[in-house]
Amino acid sequence: MYRRISLFLTLLFGFLAGAEGQAPAPLKLIQTISMPNVKGRMDHMDVDMKGGRLFVAGLENGTLEVVDLKAGKWSRSVPGIKAPQGIAYLPAMNKLYVANENDNSLKVLRGDTLALLKTIPLELGSNRVTYDPRSGHLFVGNGGASAKLDHGELGIIDPQTDRLIGKIPIGIRPAEILMNKTGQTLFVFESRGNVIQVIDARKSKLLHVWPVSSQRPGDGAFDEANHRLFIGTRNPPSMVVMDSTNGKEVASLPTVEGMDGVYFDVST
Repeated sequence: MYRRISLFLTLLFGFLAGAEGQAPAPLKLIQTISMPNVKGRMDHMDVDMKGGRLFVAGLENGTLEVVDLKAGKWSRSVPGIKAPQGIAYLPAMNKLYVANENDNSLKVLRGDTLALLKTIPLELGSNRVTYDPRSGHLFVGNGGASAKLDHGELGIIDPQTDRLIGKIPIGIRPAEILMNKTGQTLFVFESRGNVIQVIDARKSKLLHVWPVSSQRPGDGAFDEANHRLFIGTRNPPSMVVMDSTNGKEVASLPTVEGMDGVYFDVST
């Protein structure tokens, strides 16, 4: 059985439907792209806007999948990756980083050819990868429950040298990693403990631990201008909205099961 990706024009490219001055139209399905030979659950994605490529983690398939957005079709598959999860594409460095849940490493691929450049050792359970353009560092959640450890950590990677240069201890199951515009503050979703950990990235210091009313917070988005964290949870399936300045919950809305990715569109 093959998988499919449904593409929404406003989601991927930020185009607004309708005439200028009118309210934006709802998202509109424009195409469904088949992904042959991709079995099981897929995970996170990143996009090459200039090259028109979408990178998809074939979590249970053990592959990195590449979709040609310009042609509107599946392009290629990169095998040999053990349960890929987080993906970060850095076009300026021509590198693609892939976190591996069942492999104690972060894979570094060449951005154009997708050839393996380097393997950066980490603990098992590598999940989300977040890039801070201000410091030039990558943050990778790893360790914890998957590595049979009593805590997880954020690995700090220097993409210039592709070396692990620091670690920040966090909860037992690090999931989503969000940051503010300055890169000073990180919001780390701890899905086993059902909390949001607020971390000073510059000092590698835990500032706050905020409980989440619903269980397994694993995906989120950040509206920094309005101080809102949008937190996707699994049990029950909910979208919890939290004040990013104090951790106070301001809303909780029901949503669908199996949510794996939350995005905030600033323009609409």
